[in-house]
Amino acid sequence: MRESGPPPQPDLRRYARQVLLPEVGAAGQRKLQAGRVLCVGAGGLGSPVALYLAAAGVGRLGIVDFDHVDLSNLQRQVLHGTPDVGRPKTQSAVETLRRLNPDVEVVPHPVRLTSENAKDILSGYDVVVDGTDNFPTRYLVNDACVMLGKPNVYGAIFRWEGQASLFAPHWEGPCYRCLFPEPPPAGTVPSCAEAGVLGVLPGVIGCLQATEVLKLLLGQGRSLLGRLVVFDALSLQFRELRLRRDRGCPLCGDHPTLTELRTETLVCGPLELSPDEVTVEDLKRPLEQPELGITVLDVREAEEWAAGHLPGARHLPLSALEERVAELDPGVVHYLHCQAGVRSLRAVEWLKAQGFRQVKSVQGGLSAWTRTYAAPLVVGEGT
Repeated sequence: MRESGPPPQPDLRRYARQVLLPEVGAAGQRKLQAGRVLCVGAGGLGSPVALYLAAAGVGRLGIVDFDHVDLSNLQRQVLHGTPDVGRPKTQSAVETLRRLNPDVEVVPHPVRLTSENAKDILSGYDVVVDGTDNFPTRYLVNDACVMLGKPNVYGAIFRWEGQASLFAPHWEGPCYRCLFPEPPPAGTVPSCAEAGVLGVLPGVIGCLQATEVLKLLLGQGRSLLGRLVVFDALSLQFRELRLRRDRGCPLCGDHPTLTELRTETLVCGPLELSPDEVTVEDLKRPLEQPELGITVLDVREAEEWAAGHLPGARHLPLSALEERVAELDPGVVHYLHCQAGVRSLRAVEWLKAQGFRQVKSVQGGLSAWTRTYAAPLVVGEGT
């Protein structure tokens, strides 16, 4: 963090091309230098947002992220490089952004955003960028922004599609809860680890978010307030949906019932282990001790298995489970895993309906395994 005192005067040669724009000029560049922007998330969306805001000369850039860089992140999270694998994302982000532009004060927040700290962190910034990848934190960011009167530059991605908008009820626009009053039940929506995502997609959506932030700081152009832009990468088409503030919204409506951040709903912490689940620590035992007689089943699809799998695991894709169930011995203990623990839990439920009583799903799947252990995966089709 920069020492206290007035910010140094930037070298305008760095910003010469944007200062030439009539909507920017020297006065606009000073507005950007005075701007304070918080990026919640240093992943797929946060990477292009942070890079372009730093390059543009935004004065203070906060980065909230508690995670560490994983090799699977590098396909889309361009703030980080191969040498950063295993390092805290905020640490990697700060070094990258300071190399890009030393004019910018980069403030790391290497913590999990919770209902206890959200207001304190967000209150120090003018604009908040939602670069989250899960519903609990997305609702937390939305609710804190509404309660603090902060504009929330929203972005989301899924497979080949992304969307962006601006939520700001204090400017008579909607909030995220106007669209979706409550989060979906846990496990009903697959994550990127389960469903996949095209690497450049968060780059496109993140650039839209960065553009929106710069316009807000400059006071120029037409914002995304009341509009949801949807991008389909497969057809390379944009479409726009009109959004309206819901006067009955529990958060920003005329008679709000949600007046405090809700810890029980909105803290994104480790999931409680269900009776049908085991941990990756439990999974390690049968892999190291085959004499235990526990069969480890990988229910991912063939291309996922070939890209990397656990030594000692057996491959039985979820898509083929029904036709190949006769290959499994109901009297043997089975630990099932997929990439993130959603498909394997579904497979466990189906097997239990067929009479299997000793089947467990590995919570967090292969993603949790690679975060916990540095053991290499086996590459190739195998058995």
